[in-house]
Amino acid sequence: MDDTSTSYCHYSNNKKESRLISVEDLKKGILFAMKENLMIQFVYPDFELPQEYKEVINTIDHSDIVSSQCKDEVLRNNADIIIFNNWKESESYKIKEDGIYVIRTSKSELFENHSLLSKILPIAKRINVVITNIDSFDENDFEKYKEILSSLSKETEELYVDGKTPQLNLLTDRMMLDKMNNCNSGDENITLAPDGKFYVCPAFYLTDDDEDYGLGKSKFSIGDLENGLDIKNSQLYKLSYAPICRNCDAYQCKRCVWLNRKTTYELNTPGHEQCVVSHLERNESRELLVNIRKHGMFLPEKEIKEISYLDPFDVRKEW
Repeated sequence: MDDTSTSYCHYSNNKKESRLISVEDLKKGILFAMKENLMIQFVYPDFELPQEYKEVINTIDHSDIVSSQCKDEVLRNNADIIIFNNWKESESYKIKEDGIYVIRTSKSELFENHSLLSKILPIAKRINVVITNIDSFDENDFEKYKEILSSLSKETEELYVDGKTPQLNLLTDRMMLDKMNNCNSGDENITLAPDGKFYVCPAFYLTDDDEDYGLGKSKFSIGDLENGLDIKNSQLYKLSYAPICRNCDAYQCKRCVWLNRKTTYELNTPGHEQCVVSHLERNESRELLVNIRKHGMFLPEKEIKEISYLDPFDVRKEW
């Protein structure tokens, strides 16, 4: 909706100057989505939108994504997804039983504050933890992350034993999945930005000119409202064209296209850090599933096999 709209994923939004999408482009975007049979998610800035915008938004079924600091109290109280951009915000926020929350955190902040999840997990319907600097993980970080996942797994197991059904993306998603459930930006998801153009995701729109990672100064536009989508090499956004990912069973991995491009210069190839982090989660999900089953029947049709690697690139020749 605006250049200052909250981030909900790995990318950061450091824009300070507001730039609202025009009402005309908002209407055209809604019409485009209707014609293409697309679901709409609106991502909001922290300030309250003019009434004219609210009226247009309410002409279509949609989901609302807002930060916990949004000044529009009515919107914030009824939003589908609430974003916490730091752990202090989550501490002071009144968590709802039917609420879905995203905690954006650096690795160091996660290592320091992960115990706070114990207060939210028993209440919220779902929690997504998004690590904003996965690409900076090293071997020591992997070990710390493994320990944290193990600790969270024990707490999650206890909640299941108590009859609760917590959802924590780092652990419970993989237990429920039998195929890839990635972000799929550029394939199943696209972004309409405030400039009236389409982008693979908000990260590509918000990338600063000096953060082009050697790829030129392009803002990665993939079309506009007047001419429609124009996705170059569109097959590269599809799982079937990802030689490593299509054989991988870390189904909960976001397989972030923006991170892929940033770390490997390839849209369909994740970096080492993203793969290892995802496989640490996958393996701990396997342990959690085994441990829950010690207390009774649970997802008998699901099975997560034991593996000997953390980066599928290491076993690519076997595949």
